[in-house]
Amino acid sequence: MEPNDLPIVCIPLELPAEAAAELLRFLAHLTETIERHYFGELHRLAQQNRNPGYSPFDRPDSDPPF
Repeated sequence: MEPNDLPIVCIPLELPAEAAAELLRFLAHLTETIERHYFGELHRLAQQNRNPGYSPFDRPDSDPPF
């Protein structure tokens, strides 16, 4: 195992139920915050995956280059 192979986050293996619930609330809030911040990028990625021929660099012929 190399130093870069180590996990970034170490989660305790045994948590009391209240601590586990608090950790889950924190992670849910963190996930929601990240989803809100990156919504545009995530939405474009989802659209791209639904339309495999799509490229973010495609643009109509009438679209100016800048």
